[in-house]
Formats: sequence, C-alpha cells, structure tokens
Amino acid sequence: MSEHIATKRTYILVWVSLMCLTAATAGVSYLELGRFNIVLALVIATCKAILVALIFMGVRYISQKMTLVVIVAGLFWFLILVSLSMTDYITRSWR
Repeated sequence: MSEHIATKRTYILVWVSLMCLTAATAGVSYLELGRFNIVLALVIATCKAILVALIFMGVRYISQKMTLVVIVAGLFWFLILVSLSMTDYITRSWR
C-alpha cells in the first residue's frame, strides 16, 4: 500500500500555524467581547482541530468517501453529546 508522506515544509507550516492560533487563543482571552469570547475561542479551536486532522491524522490523503464517513461519524457523536447535555440541562430545577 502506498502512503503519502508530507514534506517537512508542510509540517513546519502547520506547526507555525498551530503556534499562531494558540497565541491568538491566549490573546483573545484578554479581550472583553461579551458573549462572543466563547464563539471566537471555539472558532480558533475548530481551525486548529481541522489542521491536525487534515495533516497529522492524514484525512487529507484518504479517499473522499472515507472522509465523508469520518465527518458524519463525528457529527453524529457531537449530536449525541449535545442531546445528553441538553437533557441534563432541561431536567434541572432552577430556583
């Protein structure tokens, strides 16, 4: 089986990007954006997760069908976690 090997340049660029995004996360934590602090932090975290998945986990180099399976499975798991969290939130008694 032939495997794709990314170049050193690709790994270095991804590493630099991840470090910049980490610095951006730390910098954003000092800004007062109200409700949008968490939104911006999650957007940055999503960008970092996409970079890691595409390059380091090799999702970029596998077939499109397999990529679709990974995306659908991830979204399904996310929906399970959100639904369980919401059932806990809804059933609490607030006083």
